[in-house]
Amino acid sequence: MGRGDKKTKKGKIWRGSYGKSRPKKGNQTVNQKQAEKKNA
Repeated sequence: MGRGDKKTKKGKIWRGSYGKSRPKKGNQTVNQKQAEKKNA
């Protein structure tokens, strides 16, 4: 599991692609939880 692996973060960085292990806008699950707390 290294640069050639499509499923790892290192592989996604090397390929220049995005996905589950390398989301485009950081970790959104944390941001969503914070937004829910503010709205409640």
